[in-house]
Amino acid sequence: MLEPRRLAAKSIAARMASFLGEEIGETVGFRIRFETRVSAKTRIEVLTEGIMTRMIHSDKALEGVGLVIFDEFHERSIHADVAMALCRETQQILRPDLRLLIMSATLDTQLLARLLNAPVSISKGRQHPVEIIYTGQQDVLMLAEMTVSTTLEAVHSHKEGDILVFLPGESEIKKCEELLRKKLRNCSIHPLYGQLSWGKQHAAIMPHKQGKRKIILATSIAETSLTIEGVKIVIDTGFGRTMRFDPNTGLSRLETVQISKDSADQRAGRAGRLEPGICYRLWTEANHSRLAEYRTPEILEADLSSLVLDMAQWDIMDMEQLTWLSPPPQAALMQATETLHQLNALENGRITAHGKKIHSLPCHPRIAHMLVMAEESGKLDLATDLASLLEERDPMPRETGININLRIEALRRYRKENGQGKRLGQIEKVAQSYRKLFNIEADNGAVDHYESGVFLAHAYPERIACARPGNNAQYQLANGKYASASHKDDLAHELWLVIAHLNAREGIGKIFLASPLNPKDLAPMVKNRKVISWDTEDGELLASQDLRIGNIVLQSKPLPEPDEEQRIPAISEAIKREGDRLLNFNEEVKQWQLRILSLRKWYPLEGWPDVSTQALLMTNREWLYEYLKEVKTPEDLKKIDLLEILKNRLDSEKKDKAAILAPAYLNINNLKMKLEYRPNGMPPVVKIKEKEGRALTKPLTINEGKIEICFE
Repeated sequence: MLEPRRLAAKSIAARMASFLGEEIGETVGFRIRFETRVSAKTRIEVLTEGIMTRMIHSDKALEGVGLVIFDEFHERSIHADVAMALCRETQQILRPDLRLLIMSATLDTQLLARLLNAPVSISKGRQHPVEIIYTGQQDVLMLAEMTVSTTLEAVHSHKEGDILVFLPGESEIKKCEELLRKKLRNCSIHPLYGQLSWGKQHAAIMPHKQGKRKIILATSIAETSLTIEGVKIVIDTGFGRTMRFDPNTGLSRLETVQISKDSADQRAGRAGRLEPGICYRLWTEANHSRLAEYRTPEILEADLSSLVLDMAQWDIMDMEQLTWLSPPPQAALMQATETLHQLNALENGRITAHGKKIHSLPCHPRIAHMLVMAEESGKLDLATDLASLLEERDPMPRETGININLRIEALRRYRKENGQGKRLGQIEKVAQSYRKLFNIEADNGAVDHYESGVFLAHAYPERIACARPGNNAQYQLANGKYASASHKDDLAHELWLVIAHLNAREGIGKIFLASPLNPKDLAPMVKNRKVISWDTEDGELLASQDLRIGNIVLQSKPLPEPDEEQRIPAISEAIKREGDRLLNFNEEVKQWQLRILSLRKWYPLEGWPDVSTQALLMTNREWLYEYLKEVKTPEDLKKIDLLEILKNRLDSEKKDKAAILAPAYLNINNLKMKLEYRPNGMPPVVKIKEKEGRALTKPLTINEGKIEICFE
């Protein structure tokens, strides 16, 4: 039985074991990262979803498994999607007797039923009615204050029942907790988020021992799987946090986003588990109608390095041969493949011996590569400390500075002195698990800061960074991007850094964690390359012999008479980097893209192409190459008729279908009205005069009546 989170896996296993009057690890057990409670008697195992893919890799036939249950599948984590694809592959090739069961309270069952050719069973359960109260417009900048105000109103208006408050993340939870503790003396306030210790998480979901009224301040961790006893009131801010991967930078960033309708339904349902309840939504009913129906699957926004390595381990070269509910985006797959080639995990698309070592470790391929390199150099004690710090939240306050070695030193002091501190305790627990994996002892000695830099460079070769001349504490990364630290930081004077954590914002990013690098240690990473590039300002073809670390040029010597045959490949590379400004992505093109992307969202099984700008730029060699032969200057690129080229990529059947299901215009009372399509398959908008709007007698729809048009 697969669960999206560790807390849910442990809680559900404990619940089932208690029904049987047994301890965990007898009939019912669990497996989560670095912790297993199973025995020879175990018949039901509750797993986090990432563990499942590792089980399949070690036993492709899943011998001894009769049924795999995908619980809370609506969350659509990347691990769940990969596990589903691999289980289907096992079922179709090796184990036709293997059974799969998908469970969720808010799921697009019709889509899944078509995909899996499976029947749908519905159980209404014991859900009690929940009254919904919309409080008004959201203001993300005043979220904590608005949430506290609504919580106080709920406390005074409803004298009974615990209150569950949904907030985007830890920082908002802490701010609300601080404000509420000043105003409420008779309530017990409990934070609930993934980084908390198991004891504090358990206290948040169990009834208060003295019977006090509880207020639980939670992230989306409390949306599913957990029944928090005593909750009658839910307060939903309407926001969550999600990690989004940008293939253009090779980095992921945590973003605060509006939730979808299915997520709002899950949250409201927490108030009606045991008796009728109330849900306050900190937005308007009109705003609610415009929310996306379902959350965006993680596979469409995440770093796909682990997925690509998983598939390579299975010797799957063509991702499309698998059954995907949402096919992984082409641009992100290309970026992940490139990263794995950089880490020597792949060669010509196939997994290497080094890649198999990386895959065998229970962590991201970057960190696994660092650990394997450390094992070869006999420095695993330092690398395991680094790995645990990279995986967990920064344990030090912001004013500590960006040097990751200060965190390693704090961790080693913690071990040496048997110190206090929950965050360092959690990091040490992960480091201990890595040491157990490699059978090594802890090292509490002095840290060589430059040695840490070498290991970080193995994990993040594209984030090796060189100080920009004349720019205090600004650095150019090997991937061509720029980032800065505070000019007061201890590392601001370093000529070379390797960056572990940064905010990949537009322009110059902000460095959060880094280590200094000794230039002498960079020698193995320096490449001597002949570079032919296209000047995007004047269209000139340039050639040089460079000494480089990625895009950082250490030395460059111009070469005469560049080879004209390289002009088109050079233009294609320039389009990858700057195509959104070089090509004419006018409003007509953007609307066509949104129409096709909406159909891709509405009909994921029909093979509608990924025509997002990101994907088009990354794959421009496939569809634009022939049209680049006449290009001499950047102005020539602007003249290319993108819309015509892109339309011609569709076969006639899809062109006709797009015109019917997602039309560009609608005839409304003999008026031709333009539809404005929006991202993520959201309903399109028609701007209409008030007088014309009053003449409408019924809602207007597209997509065979499934999508209702919004009017402004």
